[in-house]
Amino acid sequence: MSISRRGSGVGPAARALASQVHPVFMLPPVACSLFGAVLAGTFDVGLAESLDLSLAGLHAVAIFAAVYTAHVKDGYVDFHLRGEDDDHPLTERGCKAALAGSTALFFACVLALWAVAGFGPALLTLPTWLIGYHHAPQLDTNPVTATTGYPLGIALAILGGYYAQAGALGAVPVAFALVFLLVLSGVKVIDDAQDYDYDRSIEKRTVAVTVGPRRARTAAYALMAAGLALVVGFAALAVFPPSSVAGVAGFGVVAVVARRADPELATMLLVRGSYVFLALLLAAVWFRPLG
Repeated sequence: MSISRRGSGVGPAARALASQVHPVFMLPPVACSLFGAVLAGTFDVGLAESLDLSLAGLHAVAIFAAVYTAHVKDGYVDFHLRGEDDDHPLTERGCKAALAGSTALFFACVLALWAVAGFGPALLTLPTWLIGYHHAPQLDTNPVTATTGYPLGIALAILGGYYAQAGALGAVPVAFALVFLLVLSGVKVIDDAQDYDYDRSIEKRTVAVTVGPRRARTAAYALMAAGLALVVGFAALAVFPPSSVAGVAGFGVVAVVARRADPELATMLLVRGSYVFLALLLAAVWFRPLG
């Protein structure tokens, strides 16, 4: 069975499978899984003593497998079924083999989470695979689900990572999940606007196609502003540590710069800005005892 469209053998197959690992979009979900675990711990006694690293790793691998599934399925649909993409490194059989492997890994992790940490973390993690597998061709044809699929996966990664450590949910992880759902939904609207002309030609109903590029851009920044405002509000209510407002300032600067850029550059800036946002929020949680 040939896996790669660019040669036979172990080397081309491995390179084709590895090509579906996209760090820019895979690192945030995995990082948010670990971020959720961090939220459940304390740092005055040391990370290793307050955090179950095996559970954190198990959940992070499950999230990685879910996002890998999404990338493979998206490429399979866009190239082999829809004919939208010009090229793809995996053959049709290769895509199916990769999907089988990532799905097996995901469910092995979910079952292990269930066995070790209980039903709650497994239940919160399961939808991440469902979202990833069904993004194309089901969810990506509706402006709401096309926009919120990835951000919802991020939110679930935070909640699942927290639940696996704490054995329950709390106000803080739910608040963080809501913030990231709003902010990243705004980023996703900008990202989708890059393909406005092509999406419109194939009647793919992203937000930009549905309401027009200008209104989509306004909606995107409104979503991001709402998420940042929530951080300030939660800090005022003592749900977040006061230093979390630094995350608002960091991402806010990036958003202001990105607002004047074209959709491609804006997406690049905002995705990387979300890394800064997450890092500053993590630092706020890390240094809470010093406050």
